[in-house]
Amino acid sequence: MMEDVEVDQRKQLPNYLLDAAGISIERMPMLNVIFDRMAALCTDSLQPMAGTPCYFSVNGITNDRVGDIIKDYESNAVAAVLYAEQWDSRVIIMLDRDFVFTMVEAMFGSDGAEPPLDVERTFSNIELKLVQALFERFAKALQTAFAGTSSVTFRVERVETAMASLAIGRGGNMSICANIMLQALFRGGQMFLIVPHSALNPLRQKLAHVVVSEGGANDPRWREQMESEVHRTEVTLSAVLDEKMVTLDDVVKFHVGQVIELEATPRTLARLESNNQVLFWCQIGQLDGYYAMQVADPVDQKREFVDDILSR
Repeated sequence: MMEDVEVDQRKQLPNYLLDAAGISIERMPMLNVIFDRMAALCTDSLQPMAGTPCYFSVNGITNDRVGDIIKDYESNAVAAVLYAEQWDSRVIIMLDRDFVFTMVEAMFGSDGAEPPLDVERTFSNIELKLVQALFERFAKALQTAFAGTSSVTFRVERVETAMASLAIGRGGNMSICANIMLQALFRGGQMFLIVPHSALNPLRQKLAHVVVSEGGANDPRWREQMESEVHRTEVTLSAVLDEKMVTLDDVVKFHVGQVIELEATPRTLARLESNNQVLFWCQIGQLDGYYAMQVADPVDQKREFVDDILSR
């Protein structure tokens, strides 16, 4: 029995050491994936609300104390405290003043022609109502981003403009802080997502490995734009009926009206090429007074390569 206890203790020792050392971002690569997912989900969720495109991207992830993160934003930001019931922990989402003003203009149809608002004042009731709606969407985005790693539900517990009221533990407690940038109307702002180490410690093993599901979230706008641009891309096609090797001396002697005999016949298939790459074998003909190509067979690239090697 004593031997079994010693074995269990040895197995738990690495976990105790990791807990004592705290969370290392480098050892938690899945965090980068989760925060990137959240940024993409925020971009998608705001498209129906905003009259102008709003883009979110992760600007950096750091380890810091909660008090140090929020101290520089007193009276210059608004934050929401999210409660994660499954973790029995709280998470902070903080938006700086530029973020709030940019989103207000984007939501109410501004085209960005006016200079950005640069005044020191308290947030209005309309701005706070709008921010409340944003926090609800951001909480759902964060919940979806964590779905593959942890089944957790985030609920907006309260919204604060006084940073001193954002107590989610001791001010010296270490947290992961993801800085997510907003870009809209040729300006932007910053969102700070603060997750305490105590909430992530139980997920440490899962966060140590990157797991991306095949059915993961994608960006439908990017996919549609890519498809549209591919369809609009112009390519140059060349039809080659036959080739004949001649000497430079023969070329110099070419004259107007000379007939160059080819081995091709009316039934010979022409090569349809683009950028020196054979695409299809085609039948040549006429349509409405123009030469026309009718695709007969696709090109077997592997077979063409082998034939080219054997012919040398």
